[in-house]
Amino acid sequence: MIERHIDESLLLDLIETGTLKYKDDKRVWILKTYPARDDNLICAAVVLEDEIIVKTVMINWQLME
Repeated sequence: MIERHIDESLLLDLIETGTLKYKDDKRVWILKTYPARDDNLICAAVVLEDEIIVKTVMINWQLME
């Protein structure tokens, strides 16, 4: 998060207001564009279980259809 200049409040906003793209029933990407940033898209790779587990946060991410 430090390398990518993402603080806890931005990560929480991403989780709460980002767009979900499901990989399967337990894994999901949460993505959102932040116009004030110079990277194109922030994405969190998340595992959904009894709680949300953020595996990594990426910048300049591209969704492959």
